[in-house]
Amino acid sequence: MSWRSDRIWIELIAGSRKTSNFCWAFILFLGSLGFLLVGTSSYFGRNFISLFPSQQIIFFPQGIVMSFYGIAGLFISSYLWCTISWNVGSGYDRFDIKEGIVCIFRWGFPGKNRRIFLRFLMKDIQSIRIEVKEGIYARRALYMEIRGQGSIPLTRTDENFTLREIEQKAAELAYFLRVPIEVF
Repeated sequence: MSWRSDRIWIELIAGSRKTSNFCWAFILFLGSLGFLLVGTSSYFGRNFISLFPSQQIIFFPQGIVMSFYGIAGLFISSYLWCTISWNVGSGYDRFDIKEGIVCIFRWGFPGKNRRIFLRFLMKDIQSIRIEVKEGIYARRALYMEIRGQGSIPLTRTDENFTLREIEQKAAELAYFLRVPIEVF
């Protein structure tokens, strides 16, 4: 999602609040809760889940291992739920020709660096770079080359742009900023 005018371009960046993240966190929570309940039911000798009779699972070693996997899964699930609730990775890219600045803002994890805010002068932008890696794990990313600062990523690593989409986005941004495009 973006907003553009003759002088300002604002690109909103989606964070961790995606349908796929909600699904994975929920599935992981239910699976790990099931493992933990089966492991503890084998210890107590009672059926906490009616599908698995506790007599079929011996506490040592199967019940201990299932309990361990259940606890580990609950920790990972809680981590996913925290990243979703904090909306890690969301933010915006703001290109302002009138003021001659570029602002990049992202939300991180809570703590000292929760707010990630980068500000650059437009005259320091050397180019817009497209990085294309084809193969089993195809990756197409867009970077902004800053003089003396290196490359600043403008797209998320999990965004699956087609080659046409990434080229279109790079061309529009390079035209707006009046800089060349590099392809790697």
